Amino acid sequence: MLKNLIKVGGWTLVSRVTGFVRDILMAAIIGAGPLMDAFAVAFRLPNHFRAIFGEGAFSTAFVPAYTRIRTQQGDAAGDLFHARVLSLLLGSQIVLLAVALAFTGGVVTLLAPGFARNAAVFQTTVELTRITFPYLLLMTLVTLWAGALNAVRQFSVAAAAPILLNIAIVGTLAVAWLFRTPAHAAAWGVLIAGILEALLLAFAAVKAGVLVLPRLPVLDTNVRSFFRAFLPAVIGSAGVQIAMLADTIIVTFLPSGGASALYYADRLYQLPVGVIGIAAGTVLLPEMARLIAGGDEARAHGAQNRAMGFTILLAAPFLAAFLAVPDIIIGGLFQRGAFNEAATREAAGVLGAYAIGLIPIVLIRSAVASFTARGDTTTPLWASLSAIALNLLLKLVLWQRFGAAGLAFATSIGAWTNLAILWGLSSHQGKSEADGALGRMVVLASGAALSLLVVLLIVREPATAFGINIVPRYANETALAVVALIGGAVYAGVALGLSRRLGITIMRR
Repeated sequence: MLKNLIKVGGWTLVSRVTGFVRDILMAAIIGAGPLMDAFAVAFRLPNHFRAIFGEGAFSTAFVPAYTRIRTQQGDAAGDLFHARVLSLLLGSQIVLLAVALAFTGGVVTLLAPGFARNAAVFQTTVELTRITFPYLLLMTLVTLWAGALNAVRQFSVAAAAPILLNIAIVGTLAVAWLFRTPAHAAAWGVLIAGILEALLLAFAAVKAGVLVLPRLPVLDTNVRSFFRAFLPAVIGSAGVQIAMLADTIIVTFLPSGGASALYYADRLYQLPVGVIGIAAGTVLLPEMARLIAGGDEARAHGAQNRAMGFTILLAAPFLAAFLAVPDIIIGGLFQRGAFNEAATREAAGVLGAYAIGLIPIVLIRSAVASFTARGDTTTPLWASLSAIALNLLLKLVLWQRFGAAGLAFATSIGAWTNLAILWGLSSHQGKSEADGALGRMVVLASGAALSLLVVLLIVREPATAFGINIVPRYANETALAVVALIGGAVYAGVALGLSRRLGITIMRR
């Protein structure tokens, strides 16, 4: 399992690194003004629906069901189930796409009402949404094929596919003069990427022998069982997306640049979430489902503890860095061209607020696996909705005073609430069982992260001064390099030292 986790995390890291190249280019060319605000909203709208019907709900229901059917009933039964689900999924997405394209203006008015005050921004958002929304249909197919590949323990292609999104957007921005605006170039890059990702996953599914053609949907026992798990998962994912949708709606009422600050901070925040949290959850879910289907609950719990321990260890340095030096990180990566110092300050505030909820966010996928690996999607639904209620309440209270940072802080508190409910219920029901190894890993990560936080607070001002005085043309980049080198050495050194004292072998066969 650790080998697959590293494989998925490695490809996701490549995706995030190329994503930073993409975002650096976007920051320099588009900046953090009205045009970027319009693209950020147009890009988020199809992704809200994708998260509701695709990655979030679909994966948690489909992967355990498909794994169980192939394990217990054979490959032919698994292919039939796969084909019937494909028909239902494809049909629903075609209808949704047709409605969205026919009533794009109404969709933007409903989901980004603040833009109605500025006719130019509103019209640009409508145009960009019409370009980006077909990405949803293509990503739905990608999610289905990725789930089938994950069920047969093939993770690499699905983890690598998002790299194509970054390459496509960089490519269209490189020839941005061919488009009406740079934002239009980026939007076309999104659509091109969807086509490329779908083709890549289809080819991988053919090679793995899991690609099927649509079959007339029949509500047999397996399909009905899937929907019993899928519908609560949809509601749960919808709840999460409602909270995120609240961000999209509220941020359109903020001064120009608010949506941009949320976008750029979220891109950095998603680095550990994607590379560590989602990678761990992606590998853990089919592993736990397989072990539980075979009646080995103890090994399933052990796999979950190992995944969560490594997740905390790998995410902790990001937490310390986002809290101690968010301005240096944002400035070093994005402050150039159309992205100015004011944009850096606003995005840094959002990143610091997001950091408060980083640990629960990266652990939620692994915690949810306690339930979804057993086909229980209802319990995570109630946990999610409870946390989202608090999240939404805090957003309404905080946004006027704290702007985009208030929205991010509400997200963090909601994440802690969600994780606390999930872990409490799974422990009470015997669906998870923390062991001493997990406890030692938490102590190890906490000690190393606290040391890193202190060191970064000490060196932040000298690093900034060093950049200004020694390499003034690249002062921001130099300061970031200095804190990264010092911080990396400190965290690695403290972690290795503590691991010996705690008797932890971090890497073993």
